[in-house]
Amino acid sequence: MKITNPAQFALGAILLLTAMLAPAQGINFPKTEILTQQLAPGFYTLTGSSGVDPGHPEGAGGRIGVLVGPDGVFMVDTNYAPLSDKVVAAVRKLSAAPIRFVVDTHSHPDHTGGNPNFAKLGALVIAREEVRQTLSQPVPPAVAALIGNAASLTDPARLPVLTYGSGAQLKFRLNGETVEVIGLPPAHTDGDTIVKFEQANVIMIGDFYRNYGYPFVDRAHGGSFAGVLQALDEVMELAGPDTRLVPGHGTLITRADLLPYRDMIVSVRKVVQQMIHNGSNRQAILAAKVTAPYDAKVPGGLSPLPAGLGTSADRFVSELYEELGGR
Repeated sequence: MKITNPAQFALGAILLLTAMLAPAQGINFPKTEILTQQLAPGFYTLTGSSGVDPGHPEGAGGRIGVLVGPDGVFMVDTNYAPLSDKVVAAVRKLSAAPIRFVVDTHSHPDHTGGNPNFAKLGALVIAREEVRQTLSQPVPPAVAALIGNAASLTDPARLPVLTYGSGAQLKFRLNGETVEVIGLPPAHTDGDTIVKFEQANVIMIGDFYRNYGYPFVDRAHGGSFAGVLQALDEVMELAGPDTRLVPGHGTLITRADLLPYRDMIVSVRKVVQQMIHNGSNRQAILAAKVTAPYDAKVPGGLSPLPAGLGTSADRFVSELYEELGGR
């Protein structure tokens, strides 16, 4: 990726972010299937099929968690709005009980687009106060055009009804399960949440970890890699060796997978920091291919991103450069 104008890159980064979050005009919603995986008695994940979402080729939209039982259905995230009917159909194969609760792991449209549809089915939408604030804000017309019908920008039902702050914990007890909703420090965004299912031994961890492509953060909404490292530390403390960790995208993992991911971020950040200290600009640091030691281990890390704006590795390094004070 050749960057000749930092201001132009900043605009490109905004367009890239929106394109990655919800390039609605490029997603083949009619061909998207919802795939169900059982992780424990009464607990399932729902994932969009691969190859239909340019922003997430490994699986359309964000992964959903579903707890079912006689007390009702508890969901984590809702994916894109046009997939709601398919998600409901997948849930109904698991349970006919009312969908009572939806928790958003963060504000991005691939995780919250279906909020109003589930709220209108009677679900209570729950999230960080920062998520409500982000979803309440108007967006520029160009961004709205990119989001398209992936998420409503105006329906009041899209907004969380029950909110909480960073560090807060909510506990739900239903279907024989204890569910802990835990607010994190700003990481992928300023409104990240993880959801722990104690009996199932599963934690839904959202998007601060991903193993398809390199990590990225939404700097425009308070995300930072410093916060990602804190979030990783918190999950490593909460998880046991056999706990199933469920990212919003990519394959399922365990605690053992978090440490090399953390080490990779620290290592690349250290190199970028040293290059900035030595006077290197963004172009020079990108040209140095500082992620090379990890590229072979990161599926999709060197694949082109939507809108012709480089690779996941380029984005990762550029965001580190900005966070570390590069100009």
